[in-house]
Formats: sequence, structure tokens, C-alpha cells
Amino acid sequence: MSREKEHLRCLILGSGPAGYTAAIYAARADLKPVLYQGLQPGGQPTITTDVENFPGYPDGVQGPEMMEDFRKQAERFETDIRWGTASKVDLSIRPFKVIIDEDKEILAKTLIIATGASARWLGLESEEKFKGSGVSACATCDGFFYKGQDVAVVGGGDTACEEALYLSKLCNKVYLVHRRDNLRASKFMQHRVFETKNIEIVWDHIPREISGDKAVTGVILENVKTKKPKKLVIQGFFVAIGHVPNSDIVKGQLEMNENGYIITRPKSTQTSVKGVFADGDVQAPVFRQSVTAAGTGCMAAIEAERFLSGPEN
Repeated sequence: MSREKEHLRCLILGSGPAGYTAAIYAARADLKPVLYQGLQPGGQPTITTDVENFPGYPDGVQGPEMMEDFRKQAERFETDIRWGTASKVDLSIRPFKVIIDEDKEILAKTLIIATGASARWLGLESEEKFKGSGVSACATCDGFFYKGQDVAVVGGGDTACEEALYLSKLCNKVYLVHRRDNLRASKFMQHRVFETKNIEIVWDHIPREISGDKAVTGVILENVKTKKPKKLVIQGFFVAIGHVPNSDIVKGQLEMNENGYIITRPKSTQTSVKGVFADGDVQAPVFRQSVTAAGTGCMAAIEAERFLSGPEN
């Protein structure tokens, strides 16, 4: 099958805060970057309503609006932003070969992977209905809106405990809902949760339906042993069962940790393959914030420019 070929100095995969920031810096460095938006143009902020913790927006901003601002700024410096998704990548030789939607072949001297990570969801129909209206996968992003209210967090690992502890400082009551009779979190995190008075652990239960009209007003749980229902009156519902890095496309070609996050050098976005850089949530499982993703986007572009200025290029 014959494909259209294109040679680039810098290719960016992903259009969240990391991808767009990399594009801004790469374009200003005259790398003439091409950015493919991927399956979720704008990244995870586009499924967030009010963003109040990103610098430069003193009155807050809607997630989709913020990402449109990112896009406009990247376009201002003549970043070539395109629809499309990478379907295959070959990092064994340079220039790196990237197939876009099976019909276009790009040969790139540098590659910036900013494909992000996706929150794991429960798969409930009502969960989808209330996303952005009481259902969230990020307490740091959305917890402020539930100040003084009652909320539930679903999960039993370190992430769930961290979310519950964060929310306990803002909310009146935090229910930590877990399907087992013991937490999977580290002992240190468990002790902190047990010692926090306004966190109540609901053992052996799973969510079955989130209730409400225009916003969340409660959740119906089911006891995994007795099958009896239990209703909690809440205003916020936080899913904390982990994230999945969108790194499958380079699996087996880049060094990754056991959860699929791309490993980069300390204080760098350089991956195990020279000329390939990873930024944002695809390589940073800890903070998962737009501002930290943007910071690594800046790093990736600067490192790509320095790499292209090296003697081997």
C-alpha cells in the first residue's frame, strides 16, 4: 500500500496542555512543528467544567475554553495543527516513522509524545450523565466546588486515599467506598485515612447508580456480600480507581514502568530512545495537573530543539 510521505523536524502527538505547550515552544524555536490532536482534542481538561487553579485565569475558566486558548496560542506561532491519530510508530531508526490513520507516513527527526492518560471509570450510565455535574476523577481539580458538602470517593488504593484526604479538608463528610473489607493502599495512607474523623469508609460496597436531576444528589450502593442496597446523600462523586497512560502505540519500543507510563531521565523528558521525548500525563503518574503537564511540554520542546542543534543532526 502506497502512502503519502512527509518529512518533519518535530512531530507532536497529543493536544492537551503538554502537547500544546510543546507546540508553542517548538514553533517559537522555528522547529515548524506539526501536532496531531488525537482521539480527544484538547485532552482531559475538555471534560472539566470550571478550572480555577491554572495561573493566568483569576476568575476561573471552563476547561474547553482554556484548551481553545492553548490552541490559539500555538496557532499564533504557526504550529500546524491537524486532525488525526497515530496508528503505528517505528522508533528503531531515525527519522522516526509514524503512520497517521493508516494512510499517511511521517518521517520525523524528533518526536514528542504527549498522548496523556485516561481515567478509569466505573462504566455506569449515570456516571457518564453527570460527568462535570457532580462526577469527577480529580479531587485536586474539582474538590473546591464541594466545600462544606458531602461527597463520596470510590476506590481502595493510594490514589483513592489521597483523594479522600484532600477532600476531607474541604468537605463536611467524605465517604470512601470500597468493594473489599480492607484497603489496598500503603499502611501509611491507611493510617491517615483511619485517623481522619470526617472520612467514613463504606466497606464491601460497589456503586450501582448515581442519582440526581441536573446535578448529583446521591448514589445507590450494593453490598457485595448481601446484595442489599444502600443510599448515600452526596453532592459530589469522585472516581479514584486509577488512570491508564495512553502509551500502547510505543509499547515495546520505549522503556516503561509496570503500569505503562513512559520512563524519562531524571529532570528531563528524554526517553530511552534519543530524539524521542515524552511529556505530560503519559510519563507523570503522580500529579496529573494541567500546569505540571504544561511545564513538561516546555521541557520537551526545549530538549528537542537542543537535540536538533547537536552535532549528529
